[in-house]
Amino acid sequence: MTERPETSRGSRPKRAVGGALFSMSRLEAFSDGVFAIAITLLVLDLAIGASGRRHLLHALVDLWPSYLAYVTSFFMIGLVWIGHHVIISISTGIDRRLTKINLVLLFVVAFLPFPTRLLGEFIRDPHAERVAAVFYGLWLLLMSVTLAGMWRYISGKRRLLPDDFSQAQIDHITRLFQPNIALYGFAIVLALVLPQIAAALFLIIAVVGFIRTA
Repeated sequence: MTERPETSRGSRPKRAVGGALFSMSRLEAFSDGVFAIAITLLVLDLAIGASGRRHLLHALVDLWPSYLAYVTSFFMIGLVWIGHHVIISISTGIDRRLTKINLVLLFVVAFLPFPTRLLGEFIRDPHAERVAAVFYGLWLLLMSVTLAGMWRYISGKRRLLPDDFSQAQIDHITRLFQPNIALYGFAIVLALVLPQIAAALFLIIAVVGFIRTA
């Protein structure tokens, strides 16, 4: 069935698919809510136990793995949020498949606080640090791949793109969203041998990616 764009309240476009209307504004509002909750949950793992009252400075310094995990995840969620905002801003409408891809992306983002907590808690445990770092790295990679897949769907065959959107613009955004699978792969393999170094590399990847989108 042929899709026909329509206009919703606030001049935000909708796209009719199979007789159903998908609201751009609702998708944006729901997505922003998930991003906001996920990024807020990260800070809940930064806590000092009762034993830290006597040596508060030492306890604060001793939390460095949690700080590292928090900053990395904060920048990663921020990076994905920026990419998501760019994609939705460019899109002329939404369809069923894009809505489902968006839900998968939100699922991955909403789950990130869990591997973040694992990394902060177990990165100094010789029996668990490798598993924690590898699991965390795999989840960061999944976030990047899912975001890139969302853009690929929209830009492939120029789905949901404005008619005047040039190929040069498509290529530029594709390069920004292209996940560095080789670098992530190296960091994940490194986590099997030097998990703490790998955790620092995850931070570098997140910060550099964030800067590239500026």
